[in-house]
Amino acid sequence: MNKKHWVASVCALLTVSASLVAHADVKLGALYPFSGSLALLGDESYRGLEIAIAERNASGGLKGEQIKLLKADAVDAGQAVGAARKLTSVENVTAVFGSYSSALAFAATQVTELAGVPYFELGAVSDNITERDLKYVMRSNPTARNFAEGTITAITDVAAPALDIDPQKLKVAIIHEDALYGTTIANFQKKIAQEKGLNVVEVLPYSAKAVDLSSLILRLKGSQADVVLQTSYQNDTTLFFRQIREAGFKPKAVIGAGGGYSMQDTLKVVGAENMEGILDVDFPQFQTNEAGAPGIAAFARVYKERYGTDPRSGHSLMNYVGAKIFLDAMESSESLDADAIRASVSRVDIAVGNTAAGVGAKFADNGQNERASTAIMQWQDGVLKTVYPESAAVANVRFIDPQ
Repeated sequence: MNKKHWVASVCALLTVSASLVAHADVKLGALYPFSGSLALLGDESYRGLEIAIAERNASGGLKGEQIKLLKADAVDAGQAVGAARKLTSVENVTAVFGSYSSALAFAATQVTELAGVPYFELGAVSDNITERDLKYVMRSNPTARNFAEGTITAITDVAAPALDIDPQKLKVAIIHEDALYGTTIANFQKKIAQEKGLNVVEVLPYSAKAVDLSSLILRLKGSQADVVLQTSYQNDTTLFFRQIREAGFKPKAVIGAGGGYSMQDTLKVVGAENMEGILDVDFPQFQTNEAGAPGIAAFARVYKERYGTDPRSGHSLMNYVGAKIFLDAMESSESLDADAIRASVSRVDIAVGNTAAGVGAKFADNGQNERASTAIMQWQDGVLKTVYPESAAVANVRFIDPQ
């Protein structure tokens, strides 16, 4: 090959290479539990992210490039570490989104931080996730403290007034799965309840993998608990409801925290009649006033068109809203460099009531969204309806003393 042909060939190769680089996808990771006991809510959470990515791609992608979303399954903390390593060092993703579970997020973020890759948490609630001085970890959803505050408010401002009882005269029992998620919320519940002068008679942890809660329920009966606060996943929620029926235990109020209480699948297993009047503190659900959550009806419609069913819980909604917040920040960032993305997220300023989940967005120095909050819902006639705060409510609380 003479020099002239060699130069022409090199130029052609450079042109093709430049073209390929110019049209390369932006790779983003999605780290969730897609198998195992957390798979149902893991997949429901992922669906919200998936819809947000599809919307972004339909409107031109990110920085003019289409987004390629790479799924990574993590059943436990060990798998989360391995999945995070693969996404960051093999797939070379620009950022990782996840993960629903606090234990998974806690483990995965240690890997992504060392790799200098932004990690956007959309659903895990443990406060510790954003309290470790990690530069590239940012979270859009409310924390365990927010959940705990919501459950205590459900006692003082919702249940007690409806029952016409002084909240300080109610005997409160706290039960929770014993991993990071449940333990963190329970610790905050106990502290806040004491600050409010509430009478906490029991704090009982248990394994989320338990197949028998009968001894725990006997303790609750023995303490004559009026109100039970439970932080749980789906399987332990359904087990609890089955066994309190068998034991004939009927507290004045049951207040759940988290996905176990908000899933339509839980209602199907437990039965609408047994869930009637149960309160749930969680991410905003779909029976929420549109005036305080613009776009919520449109999201539910898109979800049904895509998956052929109504949303199974508010996890998909919260992940969708959080993903949109971070994707918008990435789009407005000077570049897709980690430091530029972090700086762009720090400039986000969305007032409460201006997203489809009703939450706002303003990120503290530790990466936590300070305008994220929970809502209080109640199962009424087989539908989980928002009853508090008033601005988001679509129904009044209906409470009947079972005694």
